[in-house]
Amino acid sequence: MPRANANARPTTGAESTGSRRAFLLGAGAAGLAAMLPHPGRAQTPLPDIRYFRIGTGTTSGTYFPIGGLIANAISNPPGSRPCEKGGSCGIPGLIVVAQATTGSVENIELLRSGAVEAGLAQADVAWWAYSGTGSFKGKPPFEALRSLGMLYAEAIQLVVRADSGIHSTKDLAGKAISLGEEGSGTLVEARLLLDAFGVKEAGLKPAYLKPGTAADRMAKGELDGFFMVGGYPVSAVSDVAARVPIRLIPIEGDIARTLRQRQRFYMESVIPAEAYPGTAATPTLALGAELLVRADRPEELIYGIVKALWHENTRRLLAEGHPRGKSFDPAKAVAGVSVPLHPGAERYYGEAGLIGNAANEPAGATLPDKPAPAASPEPPSVPPPSPVPPTTTPPATTPPATIPLPSVKPQP
Repeated sequence: MPRANANARPTTGAESTGSRRAFLLGAGAAGLAAMLPHPGRAQTPLPDIRYFRIGTGTTSGTYFPIGGLIANAISNPPGSRPCEKGGSCGIPGLIVVAQATTGSVENIELLRSGAVEAGLAQADVAWWAYSGTGSFKGKPPFEALRSLGMLYAEAIQLVVRADSGIHSTKDLAGKAISLGEEGSGTLVEARLLLDAFGVKEAGLKPAYLKPGTAADRMAKGELDGFFMVGGYPVSAVSDVAARVPIRLIPIEGDIARTLRQRQRFYMESVIPAEAYPGTAATPTLALGAELLVRADRPEELIYGIVKALWHENTRRLLAEGHPRGKSFDPAKAVAGVSVPLHPGAERYYGEAGLIGNAANEPAGATLPDKPAPAASPEPPSVPPPSPVPPTTTPPATTPPATIPLPSVKPQP
């Protein structure tokens, strides 16, 4: 398992349950020790402690390290350095933890069940859940889903071995390709793109793996390639590129343009040359990564979280902690959000003068209650996972990768 520091490059390998428990108990004891009275020191009332869980993604993707940075930045446990001295500017007493998950689809279901307080998800997945369409067709619309804003754009990446003979999506037939793990947004996008480019899933040798596992198998020659949706550079892709020569497959041309016209959440993007060792500049499509909550979260709490999220201290931490952190821009946060803003978030953006102009609307305009649905073909259904009961283990100040989430199997 990766180290507890969410900013570190994830590693592979198993970690004993005993070690994980020891780490968590040690972290909890350290947190409790910081809150105990000290003899001879004037005592001040401690703020109420509140825990706030963020569903992120796999430890080898982008959501987990970004979620860990956000959790660190907006946590403000007793004894934290004051905001004006470069410390946390979050809500006093709030402790936030980033929980590793399979990604967007699972995060939506965890939010629906109340197993987490917030979750990261791709814009199109959020819209489909909200409207009960696409990969959520047949499920009740999640009309209580609310956005805190778009954080950054994440690119659709099709990574192959340089010796695979794959140079375009037309060459995928008969190849061993991982499409992403069940419950991930990567699998949703991979299926949608394969369908758009006329490549049948049954015509591949498909696998459904976590990014880290897919990268390892590709390096060993057991896979020809894998899909990944994330903000580059993604650690899984960087790791495999350090072991074997790789190629990024462009997603462009008439079909990509048609997808952009029919699917309003897609944006043109270019993964720059040498984003991974030896790779050329590669055109592709990208989507917004949004931070989501339920509508029933207290307005004052969400207002404080969004205010802390966009504080200069937080933005500095994000920019220093991950390459995608430099892309965080409050002026773009409400541009094309997939679902309505939470009232607490809308209040913050309104006070900051960002609603209206940022969304390319007349100044003073408000966001619609329901965005117009994207007129795109619905991708094959990805069964969402069963609800996961919330963890009761107190998190460390730096959210560990080992916060236990019970295994989740999609419903048949």
